[in-house]
Amino acid sequence: MNKIPKDDSAQQPGPGGSRGIQAPEGPSNLIDTNYVIGQDNFATTKFGISVDIHGKVFTISSLMVLAFVIITLALQDYVEPVFNAGFTLLTVNLSWFFLLAANIFLLLALVLIFTPMGRVRLGGAHAKPEFSFIGWFSMLFAAGMGIGLMFYGISEPLTHYGSAMGGITVENGVRTDWAPLGAAAGDPAAAASLSLSASIFHWGLHAWGVYAVVALALALFAFNKGLPLTMRSVFYPVLGERIWGWPGHAIDILAVFATLFGLATSLGLGATQAAAGLEFLFGIPNTNVTMVVLIIGISLVALVSVVAGVEKGVQRLSQLNMVLAFLLLAFVIAVGPTLLIATGFLTNLGNYLVNLPALSMPFGREDANFSQGWTTFYWAWWVSWAPFVSMFIARVSRGRTVREFLIAVLLVPSIITVLWMSALGGTAIDQVLTYNFQGAMDAALELQMFEVFSQLPLSQITSFIGIVLVIVFFVTSSDSGSLVIDSITAGGKIDAPKPQRIFWALIEGAIAIALLLGGGLNALATAVIVTALPFTFVLLVACYGMVQGLREEHRALRLASAA
Repeated sequence: MNKIPKDDSAQQPGPGGSRGIQAPEGPSNLIDTNYVIGQDNFATTKFGISVDIHGKVFTISSLMVLAFVIITLALQDYVEPVFNAGFTLLTVNLSWFFLLAANIFLLLALVLIFTPMGRVRLGGAHAKPEFSFIGWFSMLFAAGMGIGLMFYGISEPLTHYGSAMGGITVENGVRTDWAPLGAAAGDPAAAASLSLSASIFHWGLHAWGVYAVVALALALFAFNKGLPLTMRSVFYPVLGERIWGWPGHAIDILAVFATLFGLATSLGLGATQAAAGLEFLFGIPNTNVTMVVLIIGISLVALVSVVAGVEKGVQRLSQLNMVLAFLLLAFVIAVGPTLLIATGFLTNLGNYLVNLPALSMPFGREDANFSQGWTTFYWAWWVSWAPFVSMFIARVSRGRTVREFLIAVLLVPSIITVLWMSALGGTAIDQVLTYNFQGAMDAALELQMFEVFSQLPLSQITSFIGIVLVIVFFVTSSDSGSLVIDSITAGGKIDAPKPQRIFWALIEGAIAIALLLGGGLNALATAVIVTALPFTFVLLVACYGMVQGLREEHRALRLASAA
């Protein structure tokens, strides 16, 4: 690596005049390579449609995904048992691996905050943020958690509460209950505390630790090292120039698969919940046909945002998401058990931190059903979302210091998650404890949010806002994912032609439809774990590359300061 001073306005040109990634502003430590972003791309315009794609990555990814969709739809009766068996096999045998990997990601992110490397600025010492803090945070939060928090914000605390109250059950020497840790048989207060701790655990620091580390690595090698904004770039310290060959192609193809299936899982959950809400409010039958129509319709809406781009499309919709989400949150706090929520926020945060070591322990777990069936699925889901969310976070985080970046990405969303779970999950549990309302407890997961809202004032309005939020989160996830996958399959370009984004937005919807029809939620969960397994190995190696890159940048920063 050579220290090469760069003019603040310099750009890295790509083929055909494309600007590619903006060069670092101020003294930088660019990687000395002859590779030019997009040099292996196939670019043409026919019938008014322009394409600019990395031939190998785009072709292999798209053909394999299309084959999966066709086979799954054609052989629905045969693939469902395969999905179910695959889910059981992987979660039972590899739960420890996913838990251990998530711990490594989080610890690395926390350590970097307190090291001198935290002073490094993404994009160079003179780089300025492209987006305001509010706009930046809105985009990363909406992309990272949206549909999931709507789906599980009430259903997960309720489910864990019921399991914890049921206590520990053992059959033939094997624990068969689904309660976290040691359960809380017959103790409502302890069961509520444990259920909220477990729910926050799945949506808090560990999830954002995965995103933070991967996003930091991507941003560093793109904005400070001058490499394409793709997963392969992070491996330069390990593979060197070989990242431009088949080892790099394989990494990017894996990233495409992980992104597509992780995103399809979220879209499938969103469609399931939206369909349940439409039946609950308007009597529209909750069938596969309804969910397919929803996915198609919302995917078409997402195309408008995809075409509009990040500034006009994704950012505005993300900010709309945040406004609606916080209005819904404020309403629940105001009309629900306000004092319980206010005091519960700090209590739940404290309980979460106290239970964190036990919940994150990879080995010797007695609560196998909980750790394998819940935690393993979540950690695989976060890993599968890592290329998508992290690349998107990296794309909008130029100009932030490493320390500022990690604190914001780790702590702010985690704190809001605690508030969200305390308000919605706490309200749901309070309805059981105080009013003995069992409607939500007895309902299907996708219906529980609407059952809880039915016990609050203006229930029709809040339920409708809930459906709108699910749909808008659906749209922002789809178009954010399309932008990211397009960048990967365009050789790292962030300004590739819009028809390619449209193609990937449609593919995402097609995968969600195929998985729902081919096995429902089990198929979605299995697809996530299967694609996340090899990609977890990739991300662990990427951590080494990222630390090496940060050390080089910090050394360059010190030399520039000394001069």
